[in-house]
Amino acid sequence: MLSSPSDLVVYECDAYTIEKARPDAVVFPHSTQQVAEVVRLCNRHDVPVVPRGAGTSLAGGCLPVGGGVVVMLTRMKRILQIDLRNRLAAVEAGVLNLQLTRALAGTGYHFAPDPSSQGASTIGGNVATNAGGPHTLKYGVTVNHVLGLEAVLGDGSIVRVGPVADPAGLDLVGVLVGSEGTLAIVTKVWVRLTPDPQDYRTMRAIFAAVDDATNAVSDIIGAGVIPAAMELMDRGIVAAVEAAYHFGLPLDAEAIVVIEIDGLRAGLDEQQERIVQICRKWRAREVLQAATANQRELLWKCRKMAVGAVGRLSPSYCIQDGVVPRTRLPHILRRIAEIGRKHGVRIVNVAHAGDGNVHPILLFDERDRDQVARAVQAGNELLEECIRSGGSVTAEHGIGVEKIGLMDRLFAPADLAAMARVRRAMNPQNRLNPGKLLPSG
Repeated sequence: MLSSPSDLVVYECDAYTIEKARPDAVVFPHSTQQVAEVVRLCNRHDVPVVPRGAGTSLAGGCLPVGGGVVVMLTRMKRILQIDLRNRLAAVEAGVLNLQLTRALAGTGYHFAPDPSSQGASTIGGNVATNAGGPHTLKYGVTVNHVLGLEAVLGDGSIVRVGPVADPAGLDLVGVLVGSEGTLAIVTKVWVRLTPDPQDYRTMRAIFAAVDDATNAVSDIIGAGVIPAAMELMDRGIVAAVEAAYHFGLPLDAEAIVVIEIDGLRAGLDEQQERIVQICRKWRAREVLQAATANQRELLWKCRKMAVGAVGRLSPSYCIQDGVVPRTRLPHILRRIAEIGRKHGVRIVNVAHAGDGNVHPILLFDERDRDQVARAVQAGNELLEECIRSGGSVTAEHGIGVEKIGLMDRLFAPADLAAMARVRRAMNPQNRLNPGKLLPSG
């Protein structure tokens, strides 16, 4: 257990650094039973409990609001079972996403959710926020790949839901996935394994205008082609990636889109040609087609390392997570630029463009209170624009503390009250991760 101020300062925030709160203690359980005992002990002393994995949450989901005990799940990192015949794996909550991916290499199966932080984020964290990633477009988000859960409820009792592919009764797995630790602390996950595709085709299209890039994305889907992924990077993020890693990306391009299709080898070339035609229709000046596995890896590397390169642009940054209907991408990206100019905040963009998920990255210096305030104002305004455009304030990062004030814009009072009743049933004293997700309580 950690309790000294110098140790606790590490846990006063997650990857959302705008708000901070220091816990009273941090514990490191090794089993579900130990997690349950911590919860029961905290209940006896009326102490909040905050579950935490790798701390990669981008919305303050791990912030210890009001202090309390942070329960670190990173030492629960065993892959307990890989059952290829039944296409499932059982893992503890602290297993890294990439750890599971590597364990499945060569088996013919994979765990489809692949958040951009998969090298650091844990499966438990993916479950907490219902994480997505580049391949969400074709394969779906985390909840689509979870068969069962073991979890500790607010009273310290241990429950097991599943694992079954088609459960009878209420979908309790669906209730728990994405609940951000406010209903239960997930300690074990049974995940669905997906067969590896027979082959891939990966492309990089370069556009002189962001509108052309987003219109090409919509037209590809409209043509009946469902890529595994379509990822967009704007000029600002391309400059950062190129300065950091020297991939040879064109610095004058306003947008670069990485597109991947996969599946049975027969038919992939035809789909690829259709995508190339659509990109050229929207004035793509170049469409590079990966000819080897190494070239495919490089195309993905430039996208996966994009956020890590932002540190070259600014001392601090905040990654937003709005989502809009795909056809509204040109509008929302124009509005993001306008909002940035209005508030004097530089914004660069990456996006899971295929499913309308935009990640504006707001650049500022957290040592300057005025810059922080303007960044927060700009972030709220662009999320409100996502709502007005028929979208949502999150697609995969969760609500946390960052977006809790916008929940009443998304949901009617009756809907929020129904969610609060579910929380009271599983977490009656609201000691599990208080101050997150729901505005009441």
